[in-house]
Amino acid sequence: MTKRLLRRTDFVLLAATAGILIMSLIVIGSATHINTPSDDRYWFVARQGIFALMNIGIAAFLMNFDYKMLQGYGNKLYLFNLVMLVAVMLVGQSALGAQRWISLGPISIQPSEFSKLIMIISLATMLEKRVGELNTLHDLLPVAAYVGVPFLLVLKQPDLGTSLVFMAIFFGMVFVCGINLRLLGGIFGAGIAMMPILWHFLKDYQKMRIMVFMDPNVDPLGSGYHIIQSKIAIGSGMLFGKGLFQGTQSQLNFLPENHTDFIFAVVGEELGFVGVAILLLLYLIVLWRGICIARDASDMFGRLLAVGITSMLAFHVLVNVGMTLGIMPVTGIPLPFMSYGVSSLTTNILSVAILLNIQLRKQKLLF
Repeated sequence: MTKRLLRRTDFVLLAATAGILIMSLIVIGSATHINTPSDDRYWFVARQGIFALMNIGIAAFLMNFDYKMLQGYGNKLYLFNLVMLVAVMLVGQSALGAQRWISLGPISIQPSEFSKLIMIISLATMLEKRVGELNTLHDLLPVAAYVGVPFLLVLKQPDLGTSLVFMAIFFGMVFVCGINLRLLGGIFGAGIAMMPILWHFLKDYQKMRIMVFMDPNVDPLGSGYHIIQSKIAIGSGMLFGKGLFQGTQSQLNFLPENHTDFIFAVVGEELGFVGVAILLLLYLIVLWRGICIARDASDMFGRLLAVGITSMLAFHVLVNVGMTLGIMPVTGIPLPFMSYGVSSLTTNILSVAILLNIQLRKQKLLF
């Protein structure tokens, strides 16, 4: 049985994910060591590494269970998700103008990160019974409402970036579910038409981020500062970069959030175009394997799970890389497996574990 399991394991996906994690620890160490007291110089690296190993251990244990078991918990997980997001509003901690974290002893977790994976599982459970039946707006409304409740709770925190991830998951999964393409096109058209109205519901800082996206010099020392410094960092790295621990924008504190949201800029500055190309290639492999696993899944539930996870990861990479390059508005979406953060890391590792589980059981194992 062990040999059969090993033969079915997607080592390409495993290797690409491991490559990104190793690269993450190296870059986090470079980005944080100079601004941390000498006794705790590698505290961020050690913490990220410890939680990575813990999550890998949990993921390995969960591989013993068939992913189809998740289908029986879809509705319960959905209710748990709502309770968790409401709890953030009631007892959550505020930071950087948003109430997104809950303190659990020495660590703070961000429930909205976990809510993305929970939403994928819950939505896959719901959509599995509606394959080929999303032909009219009336058919789609219950699904939209199902996603809309946690979407609004996350938006209330406020966390516009994560709420947009919910939309990416929703559209990716209903597309695979066989939604009428004319209906899908109509939804996109209506969304574009409503943008001027939605503008009035955005908070002032969110409006400023969009204005800065159009022209960072509108507020070069405020909202535009991140983008300007990020573009300087990436551009200055040129072909081979300045070398680890040698970046000026990241090491001299010009680049804010250099170990979290803007870690891609550190890669560009210190490892150059070559480092960036390697990182993006690894992400491409992960996304490609996610698509292949979805295609080969043994059942519709597994296919929906794989598409939801791949849509989530693809959206994260697209938006995070785009915002550091100045071609996407700044939304605070972390770069998967790279950005420092326990909640994001846990969600991403468990997501890949589910992909591996689907691949492992694409055909019934013979014992």
